Amino acid sequence: MFGIRSGHRCWAICWRCFFFAILTILITACAKESTISGNPPPPQEKNLLNNVIPSIPFTIQLGAFQSSVRAERMTNGLQEKGLDAYFYEDKSGLSKVRFGRFDTRAEAYDHARALKAEGVIDTFYILQPFKNSKPTHKQSLKNTYRKGLEKRLIETAKGFIGVPYRWGGTSVENGFDCSGLTMTVYRLNGLELPRKASSQYRAGKPVSNHSLKPADLIFFATNGDDQISHVGIYSGNGKFIHAPGRGKYIRKASLSNAYFKRHYRGARRYF
Repeated sequence: MFGIRSGHRCWAICWRCFFFAILTILITACAKESTISGNPPPPQEKNLLNNVIPSIPFTIQLGAFQSSVRAERMTNGLQEKGLDAYFYEDKSGLSKVRFGRFDTRAEAYDHARALKAEGVIDTFYILQPFKNSKPTHKQSLKNTYRKGLEKRLIETAKGFIGVPYRWGGTSVENGFDCSGLTMTVYRLNGLELPRKASSQYRAGKPVSNHSLKPADLIFFATNGDDQISHVGIYSGNGKFIHAPGRGKYIRKASLSNAYFKRHYRGARRYF
């Protein structure tokens, strides 16, 4: 009897152990599944600034044209095919065309290769405009990214000073309108800013006048109502860079100017 009871007891203990082992495995698996689905992965470089607008991790660039007429012709052709293309002139004086936003280099390459096979484009390059070196700590990394990006945006905007204004324009050759200028400056530095001034205003995070930083965009209502109709890029010390209007050139202006003070409607930040 004693042996039988001991046997039953052993079986009961074994089954109990087996049951708890299975339960432990299930709980552990659920916990892991919850962790995987509930917690986002560590932020990638492109997300460190908590951008209000999307970054452009990779983009496609075409050519290095000595003639901006060729770059403009190619840009127009790509736009007719539904591609959001634009071109600009770099410091060397060469005109270059860019289009597209891709999360990976492989995705950009496959898209460009398909367009090349269709005869839409020829030689292409894959660029990573939103890129920086890595400091040691995350907070210093974020600050370094922010300061570096602010500086590059302002330097890019300054490079367009002297280019003529053109309504609807987004190129060095034919000129920029106000929102075409800010869009191009941001996109060249890896941030996908909308095309229109009113859309740029809605896309950004509001910033008070006392908290303005270089590369914030500042907005004005210049048509006699409260509708946003003009935008510039703040460059610091109460100054901003903008494309002022027909017959004029991209230039610096002051927020203390009576005209701009009267029509000022606020500022927006995007990173």
